[in-house]
Amino acid sequence: MIERGSRTVLASSETEPSIRRFRRFDGRQIGELDVPSRFRVAPEGEAASNATFESLTATPDGRTLYAGMEGPLAADGADAEGRGLNRILRYYGRSGRTYVPTSQLAYRTDADLGLVELVALGDGQLLALERGWTAGFGNTVRIYRVNAAGATDVTGIESLQSVTDPGTFVAKELVVDLVTCPPSGATAKQPQPNPLLDNVEAMELGRRLGGDRYDLFLLSDDNSNPTQITRLYRLSVRISD
Repeated sequence: MIERGSRTVLASSETEPSIRRFRRFDGRQIGELDVPSRFRVAPEGEAASNATFESLTATPDGRTLYAGMEGPLAADGADAEGRGLNRILRYYGRSGRTYVPTSQLAYRTDADLGLVELVALGDGQLLALERGWTAGFGNTVRIYRVNAAGATDVTGIESLQSVTDPGTFVAKELVVDLVTCPPSGATAKQPQPNPLLDNVEAMELGRRLGGDRYDLFLLSDDNSNPTQITRLYRLSVRISD
């Protein structure tokens, strides 16, 4: 993630996890943000390997940073319907300078899906990309509008399993389910409910097209796997103010 108005990049890793700052012109690491201990991969913490900071985004003013967990902590797990009880860390600071973790938000994924990307729109509004894969069926890729304004800070809640008020989880509204989009001549190398679908895990909001419509760009990763495809998507989506 390029930090707005600066010459630095923030990069998250889902293996420790970590959020590191690098200089853009030579790639040299010049800093690292604090990560609460329970978000470390087990046995140091409660996170599962390859299911931590898959997403990282900053608000347009550069003051708030969101790092989303792809999967839940061990203490949080999933609900009875298989929906992941994930956490999003919210940092506060300034672009190119220090960010400190200030709160944690509760995010409930769809059943068997992970939270793989976030885009901050400002005023506590986010786009969230959820993705999953099922052998013999293929991928599921859904994008939600998320309202984190005034969201409950769940830092002090040991397990999200204990939450009884559904309002504790940030509200989300479906923007697009990629399976409903026209294939537009796309092909797939493995079973898919729509040949457009693949391992989508990157997202960025583009220019305003007029009214409440925007370009939205997605990118899939083939994981160096011959049955997957690296593909750039350009969608037109409606995002109201």
